[in-house]
Amino acid sequence: MSTTTTDLLISRLGGVAPRYGIVLGSGLGTLVETVRDPLRIPYSDLPSFPQSSVSGHAGEMVIGFLGAVPVVMLSGRVHYYERGDANAMRTPIEVLKGLGVTALILTNSAGSLREDMPPGSVMRIADHINFSGTNPLIGLESDDRFVGMTNAYDGDLAARMEAAAAKLDIPLSSGVYMWFSGPSFETPAEIRMARVLGADAVGMSTVPEVLIARHLGLKVAAASVITNFGAGMTGAELSHHETKDMAPIGGKRLAAILSEVIAGEGRDHA
Repeated sequence: MSTTTTDLLISRLGGVAPRYGIVLGSGLGTLVETVRDPLRIPYSDLPSFPQSSVSGHAGEMVIGFLGAVPVVMLSGRVHYYERGDANAMRTPIEVLKGLGVTALILTNSAGSLREDMPPGSVMRIADHINFSGTNPLIGLESDDRFVGMTNAYDGDLAARMEAAAAKLDIPLSSGVYMWFSGPSFETPAEIRMARVLGADAVGMSTVPEVLIARHLGLKVAAASVITNFGAGMTGAELSHHETKDMAPIGGKRLAAILSEVIAGEGRDHA
């Protein structure tokens, strides 16, 4: 079915071939507003596209330009916890590759495990820990399922994110993201464990998309907008409402960084 969806989109794009795909997490729709000449297509109009049940996810594809560079954004994702399917985002990512995308940028909202990375901060994901106990590549029957993850996050894209943040004078942390299955938030004991294991942030998404993208041969970069401190760090209870309220603050910073990364590439090659 992903081939059918890809063909449908190609027929509507008029020769535009996006090189970058961007997945936008909860409350991170700011970047969509910077897209020039946007074509917006609801997921419900795309055969085989999964529909998210999570508030704060628009559920639409947006195709257009950042500067002179063609991009395609997925405003909203489906999470493992919605259906118990780690492979839920395979079709959308396959479609992105079919449209010509070679680099996938993933964004999410996450909880911080570091006092020096408060809500509103942005963290570039340098590596991850898959703590969910599952993997979207389970069940594949060829040897290409054995995907190397030593360089899961592309070094060139990481360097360009760092350079863009420095140019814009936006603080950008880097760290390790730990994927919990959700949908419940972590306990204080789990947060203490995550810190001992070397995690800097925790969340309920992104890692399965990284695994799918690397299996498909795409370059990957990822970033978290910090919306809260981990459970037990402040004594306050966590909520999805807090995530939606805080995500736009760091989201504006991340949108500026990613716009500079992509539009800046167009200026450099002009």
